[in-house]
Amino acid sequence: MENAALLERFEELVKEQPSRELKTFLDDQLITDIAELIYEVPEEAVVIMEHLTLGRAAAAFRILEFPTQEDIIRALPAAKTAELLNELPPDDRTAFLEELPSQAVQELIKLLHPEERKVTLSLLGYPESSVGRIMTPDYIAAKAHWTVEQVLQHIRMYGRDSETIDVIYIIDDEGKLLDDFRIREFLLVSPSTQVRSLMDDRFVALHVNDEQEEAIQVFRLENRVALPVVDDKGVMLGIVTIDDMLWIANEEHTEDIQKIGGTEALDEPYLDMPFFSLIKKRVGWLVILFIGEMLTATVMTYFEDEIAKAVVLALFVPLIISSGGNSGSQASTLIIQAMALGELTTRDWWRVMRREIFSGLMLGSVLGLVGFLRILIWNSFFHTYGEHTFLIAVTLGVSLIGVVLWGTLSGSMLPLLLKRAGADPASSSAPFVATLVDVTGLLIYFSVAYMFLNGILL
Repeated sequence: MENAALLERFEELVKEQPSRELKTFLDDQLITDIAELIYEVPEEAVVIMEHLTLGRAAAAFRILEFPTQEDIIRALPAAKTAELLNELPPDDRTAFLEELPSQAVQELIKLLHPEERKVTLSLLGYPESSVGRIMTPDYIAAKAHWTVEQVLQHIRMYGRDSETIDVIYIIDDEGKLLDDFRIREFLLVSPSTQVRSLMDDRFVALHVNDEQEEAIQVFRLENRVALPVVDDKGVMLGIVTIDDMLWIANEEHTEDIQKIGGTEALDEPYLDMPFFSLIKKRVGWLVILFIGEMLTATVMTYFEDEIAKAVVLALFVPLIISSGGNSGSQASTLIIQAMALGELTTRDWWRVMRREIFSGLMLGSVLGLVGFLRILIWNSFFHTYGEHTFLIAVTLGVSLIGVVLWGTLSGSMLPLLLKRAGADPASSSAPFVATLVDVTGLLIYFSVAYMFLNGILL
C-alpha cells in the first residue's frame, strides 16, 4: 500500500475507533511501513504501538530514530513500556538505553525481568565504543561431541529465541569457543555425523573490548552475517550481527561527513538538534578557520611593498588561494574516505606521498598551463598586463604548480599524521586544509613572483 493511502486509511480507522479493525489493519502492514506511519503521525505513535502485537511493536520500535523512540517510551503506560523493553533484543535495548540520561536508565531498568536486567547491566558495563556494547547473548551454541541430529534438535527447541540461526557456535564445557559453522554445513551431511569430525578450528572472533570501527572492517573482510565475541580467555560472551554493524557504519560515516564539512559531529538528527546546541557545534571550527584565514592578511601585509610595485599580482591572489584550497580539499577527502574503508593505513604514508607528489605535479601543470595561456590570450585582446605579460604568465603558471603540489601533499598527509597521533583523521576537514593551504599558498606565490620579477616589476 502506498504511504498516502496507508495514512488515509489509518486516520479513518482512528476516527472511527474500531480497535479490532485497527489492530488487523496494522498487523497487515510491513514493519517499515509502520515506522513510516509513526514518522508521518507522531502524535498517534502510542496508539499504533498499543494496537500492534508485542513482537511487531518491538520490531518497529528498534528501527526508529532515537528521538522518536524516546517520545514513545515517555508516552506509553508503564506496563506497556515494561513489555516493550523486555521484548527488545538485548543489543537494541542497550543501544536505546545508552542514549538516555542516567536517571531515566535507572528507572527503566527497574521494569526489566531479572534475567533481562542482568544482561542489560552487563552490556552497559562495557566501554561505549566497544563491541561489547552492541553484542547480544542470544545465539545458538552446540557441543563438539554432539551429532548433527542433536544440533538440529537443539535449534528447533531454542532457535526461536536466537538473534540468528545462520551460524552455529561450538563451545566446550567452560564456554570457550572452539569453532563455528554455517547452518548449511549441518544440513548437507548425514544426521549421524559427529560435530567434532567437521571441525577445522578455523574461525574469526571479535574481542569484547575491540573498537566498533575495527569490527566493521572485520565484517567487510570476512563477509559474515554474524561474528562471535570472546573475552581474554576465549570464552564466548555473545555475537554481533551484520544489522548492528550496518547501523554503526552509517553513524560513523555520518560523523565523518559532518567533520569533513568543518563542524563537530551532531548527536541528534539536524531538525531535532536544539538551536543553540547546533550553533555551538558549528561556531568552534568557524572561529578556528577565521583566525587561520587572518594569517592570509598577515602574509599580504608582509608583501605589501611588492604588491604596491606590481598591483597586477593582487589580481591573481583569489585564483591562487582557491586552486590550492581545492586541491588540498580533494586530497584530504580521498584519503579520509580510503582510511575509513580500510583501503590504506598509516604504514602506507610513503606510497601515498609518492603518489600525491606526481598527482600534484600533473594537476598543477594542467592548471598552470591553463593560467599561462589565459593571461597570454587575454592580453592579446585587451592589453591588460603590459609589456611584461609573458613573465607574469610564467609567474602564475609556476606558482600554480607549487601551490597545487603543496595542497595535495598537505591534504593527503595531514589525515595520516592525525591518525598516527591517535586523533580522528576526519578532523583534518576540507575547510581546515583549505585554510592551511591559503596561507602557505600566498608565500609560494609571492616568492615565485619575487624570483621572476625581481628587478623588473619588483
